[in-house]
Amino acid sequence: MPRYSDMKRKPFFIVMTLLMLVLFALNMLMGAVRIPAGDVVDILLGHEAAKPSWAYIVLKSRLPQALTAILCGASLAMSGLMLQTAFRNPLAGPSIFGINSGASLGVALVMLLLGGSITVGDYSLTGFVAVLVAAFAGAMLVMAVILLLATVVKNNVMLLIVGIMIGYMASAAISLLNFFATEQGVQSYMIWGLGNFGGVTMQQMPVFAFVTLIALGLSLMLIKPLNAMLLGDKYAENLGINIRRVRNYLLFLTGLLTAITTAFCGPVAFIGLAVPHIARMLLVTENHQVLMPATILTGAVVALMCNIICVLPGDAGVIPLNATTPLFGAPVIIYVIAKQRHSRG
Repeated sequence: MPRYSDMKRKPFFIVMTLLMLVLFALNMLMGAVRIPAGDVVDILLGHEAAKPSWAYIVLKSRLPQALTAILCGASLAMSGLMLQTAFRNPLAGPSIFGINSGASLGVALVMLLLGGSITVGDYSLTGFVAVLVAAFAGAMLVMAVILLLATVVKNNVMLLIVGIMIGYMASAAISLLNFFATEQGVQSYMIWGLGNFGGVTMQQMPVFAFVTLIALGLSLMLIKPLNAMLLGDKYAENLGINIRRVRNYLLFLTGLLTAITTAFCGPVAFIGLAVPHIARMLLVTENHQVLMPATILTGAVVALMCNIICVLPGDAGVIPLNATTPLFGAPVIIYVIAKQRHSRG
């Protein structure tokens, strides 16, 4: 594994960290309501706001939205990197195994079939809580099926195909539910499917942040086996690495990261697929000791940029998140495919 020069590595992390801080500040300043920068700083420092509504907007809307974008972008980007390395497929991403589709199916069942509520015995969940529980349960169910099949299917390519087929099956079920659903149910489901970083409140933030940070920390423990797997499974096994155990561990972590982000933010497109390639192109390395933290940082930056684009119309409304993520993701994927075809030719 070629060692990456510290002279090239440090400027990248310094620039990306500064860019993330600048974008975080812009997320605090920009929105439908214009709030002076000085007042935003005062509110964040705990001082009394000139207008009570400004404090509510900054602390209850913009701050959790920016924090969610950072955590969601980092989680999806890390998931994409791990899957692309483990399955040696540049087009592998969090949605490839149907985990996003599982979450979407869970939400579709609640919104389109159960009328927006989940009732079990004397207990009933409605509204956002019902959607959250359904999305998480659907994603984790698909992940459990994939992990079960991973014990039987030993070939990485075949497991990848199985994941795609599970995604197609979930999408077919969602189409049927949409066909028989009410107009209001279809509209509600469509809005959820557009994605949104505003789904996490400050009360929910500790749980969301704790789960994502723990999963990201555990993912960093896979640096050594993933570096070994770049040189082939046989080489990794000669180093004493249990390929199947690493693969199952990786699937569990990517499933958990995708499930928690999709449950709160909806099925966010392209970030998990494209960001690892952006990090690779900027650093020109495959060393996961550098690439993993770089991908986390790049994912946070891209998500913050997408969130800023969403609020650019101001009074005219908010652009759906999944209408902005392809602006960054699609050109990158087209470039990766074209580069591969050129190198093979």
